[in-house]
Amino acid sequence: MTRIRRGYIARRRKTKIRLFASSFRGSHSKLTRTIIQQKIRALVSAQRDRDRQKRNFRRLWISRINAVIRTNSVSYSYSKLINNLYKRQLLLNRKILAQIALLNRNCLYMISNDILNKINKNKEIGNKPIEFVT
Repeated sequence: MTRIRRGYIARRRKTKIRLFASSFRGSHSKLTRTIIQQKIRALVSAQRDRDRQKRNFRRLWISRINAVIRTNSVSYSYSKLINNLYKRQLLLNRKILAQIALLNRNCLYMISNDILNKINKNKEIGNKPIEFVT
């Protein structure tokens, strides 16, 4: 059987793969099969860790909000704050609440106190709509 000379297409493909793996160490950056395996592994890890990063940031924001709320008043917790925010239909996400908690605690205290006062007023009224007599 005669020898077939390979064209430039396979060489281009291999150089493209090698560029991706240029920062890898040892045979992971030299051997084509190993480079392909490591590339797949690297991309899977990147996807997984992007999802994990979202989880970790959400946990961080929740713990920051909870810490600030608990220092303000002893009986108030993060879960009650979020529940009351939903009741009052104040749509603030956890990232913004955490930034407010870090940079301007008084603002977060004002938000939580305002929510508590409105809920207490509703409890006194009995959650019935106020009717105006004409």
